[in-house]
Amino acid sequence: MTRLLRPGLALLALVELVLGSWTLLFPASFYADVPTVDLTPPFSEHLFRDFGGATLGLAVVLTAAAIWTERRLVVVALLAYLAFSAPHLAFHLGHLHGADGWAATALVVVLVASVALPLALLAVAVRGRARPAGPIASPAPAVVRRG
Repeated sequence: MTRLLRPGLALLALVELVLGSWTLLFPASFYADVPTVDLTPPFSEHLFRDFGGATLGLAVVLTAAAIWTERRLVVVALLAYLAFSAPHLAFHLGHLHGADGWAATALVVVLVASVALPLALLAVAVRGRARPAGPIASPAPAVVRRG
């Protein structure tokens, strides 16, 4: 199962890392250069930088899931990703006006894939033989030394 999960999670993490970095560091460029983003004005630097930071946070969680592939971590990472990607797809399906045919088609294909891939990975994680989580351990008690 790890053979299937790790590359898929790594791909999602890489995409989020690139998009999050771009949006956080160069928000005006992201707005102007990504097809269809500018179809829903106005531009807000604050919103784009916040979105970039949140996207980087999601990249961190997806990267952790790709590295450790523990079932609960993988499921939570994929559900967090889907909490963004599914509504994002739904929004854009209702807001394709103004986009030329190529841009609209490319956008829909990419956004459908951004929902289909994590759903497929989630099915693998839930049904597969993911590395089960160990029991929840209590932290070791702190040792206080008196000198």
